[in-house]
Amino acid sequence: MGKIKVGFGFDVHQLKEQHPFVLGGVKLAHHSGAYGHSDADVLLHAICDALLGAANLRDIGFHFSNTDNRWKGISSLVLLQHVVVLIKEKGFSIGNIDAMVCLEAPKINPHIPAMKAYIAEAASISEEDISIKATTNEQMGFIGREEGVVAYAVCLIERD
Repeated sequence: MGKIKVGFGFDVHQLKEQHPFVLGGVKLAHHSGAYGHSDADVLLHAICDALLGAANLRDIGFHFSNTDNRWKGISSLVLLQHVVVLIKEKGFSIGNIDAMVCLEAPKINPHIPAMKAYIAEAASISEEDISIKATTNEQMGFIGREEGVVAYAVCLIERD
């Protein structure tokens, strides 16, 4: 059996009116969306950080600086593809990904199958190895006021 490592990722983005809301590679219909340098996909950013952390490759900001115009407006699915290349170069493959999104609205449950399909394709893993869950913040804090969105992710990687 090869070496198994676990990684944890977290991301948060401010929500802005009339801004696109991309989550798990899916554009959601909503009056506001996550704001950031790339497409501000908090779910994919948390997953990228979990994978990078597990492989001891620092964090997403180290590899995709928000001051680098190459990453301006880019799909976070492309960032995930880059991260997968990096961990493969270190001799690892993805075992599974488990993620949680915390937001009041919109409801993401109907979009989870599409998110899993996009992530599976970008990460070259089975949809069966991806879990995405969502919760609210019970109308408390910046999430409850719909000022921001948060995502958490854990992953398991194993040496090939």
